[in-house]
Amino acid sequence: MLYRVGAFVISLVLIGLVVVLSGASPITVIGRMLSGAFGTADQIGRVVATLSPLLLCAAGLVYTFNAGLYNLGVEGQITFGAIAATLVLRLLHPEGASASLAPPPLTIALAIVAGGIGGVLWGLLAGALHVYGRISEIFAGLGLNFAATGIAIYLIFGPWKRPGVASLSGTQPFDESLWLGTFGQTEATPVALILGLIALAITIVVMRNTYFGLRLRAVGKNLRASYVLGVPARRQLLSAFFICGLFAGVAGALQVVGVFHRLIPNISSNLGFLGLLVVMLVNFDPRWILPVAFFFSALNIGSLQLPLSLGLESSLSGVIQGLLVLFALIGRGLAQRYGRKLEH
Repeated sequence: MLYRVGAFVISLVLIGLVVVLSGASPITVIGRMLSGAFGTADQIGRVVATLSPLLLCAAGLVYTFNAGLYNLGVEGQITFGAIAATLVLRLLHPEGASASLAPPPLTIALAIVAGGIGGVLWGLLAGALHVYGRISEIFAGLGLNFAATGIAIYLIFGPWKRPGVASLSGTQPFDESLWLGTFGQTEATPVALILGLIALAITIVVMRNTYFGLRLRAVGKNLRASYVLGVPARRQLLSAFFICGLFAGVAGALQVVGVFHRLIPNISSNLGFLGLLVVMLVNFDPRWILPVAFFFSALNIGSLQLPLSLGLESSLSGVIQGLLVLFALIGRGLAQRYGRKLEH
């Protein structure tokens, strides 16, 4: 505990130093970021809109991390889930058609289900490459990220291009009847938030109170020993990819029906990588995901005010995130290496 607290304090000191070197006061920066995140109902809605898919991604990554897998392919799983959701929306509500083939609520529900299936397929592909092809899950995941983004760009500039023009702004926006309802006039959708909280609650229960969670941690601690003891290691690894892909795919679908209302090239908005940071920061413990994810969501939205009001780079939030995670990992490593020595 001492090492982790010390690492956190050092990270705060370095963050303050970076802010000062940027030509601003740390107190002023904190105040502007807080007002940028919580100053108006619209800004609070943006924080919640970012939080919802982030909870889904972080909850899914808990399974792969506990299984000893660094699933960097979560970005591709979000993207492919968004592609699958867009496909269903286009099939059931064709452009230019006088009527849709299903009621809007059913269409939205089917799109979210399709997003989950798409994420599962992309996740299992990464899992199969790792389990059966002996390819590192890191390289398999990163490669599939590029592949999913390439497919999205092809569709946006090819078969699904906007009438008369192909644009990086994405496909033609869907009819407003296919948009998820929001809290007032904000960007936050109750459905997305509920799904994110449900996924997190399920993850907490599964990882702490089920035999499946115990076996998953056993595989992550020692793959060979768990196999010798009769734990179906391959099945556990593929199950982790399955669940993570499911949650990430749903997050991608929610980005389509709840945030952008169309497919864009960067539909994931780097939420997968942000989820990786959240899970590493909480040491793979899902009980702490909600407050940490909320902090990062507020940090992302609040940092948008820095270039507007103080003339600072909005990338400063990335520096803050990086330093926090870096020193959290350093503190964790020191605690694991020297903590036991202090106990004895």
